Amino acid sequence: MNKKEFREYIAEVYGVEPDFPWESNPTFEVYRHTNNKKWFALVMDIPRSRLGLEGDEIIDVVNLKTDPVAAGSLRLEKGIFPAYHMNKDKWISVALDGSVDDEKIKMLLDQSFELTKTPH
Repeated sequence: MNKKEFREYIAEVYGVEPDFPWESNPTFEVYRHTNNKKWFALVMDIPRSRLGLEGDEIIDVVNLKTDPVAAGSLRLEKGIFPAYHMNKDKWISVALDGSVDDEKIKMLLDQSFELTKTPH
């Protein structure tokens, strides 16, 4: 799944369009719940080196909230990393470059949506 497909999936399933809150990073897409405005996904294009990978080529990733118990084992999987620029216990970064199965991304997105939907 690439960034465009991810955006289309969220629009279709959740009826949510991204917002772009940062002038300094105009391509970063934030997806929020309509009721509580909490983020459930943050799509970024960042250098691979920021994820601990070789090279400085740009890679699209999505940060998703996850169960802290599952985060450690998820980060052992190909294409899943400690969250870039967010709480690494509760968030993960998932590559949107085809290295993670589409169904896995959808499952992780659904989980993030559920974990962030309460107003607290």
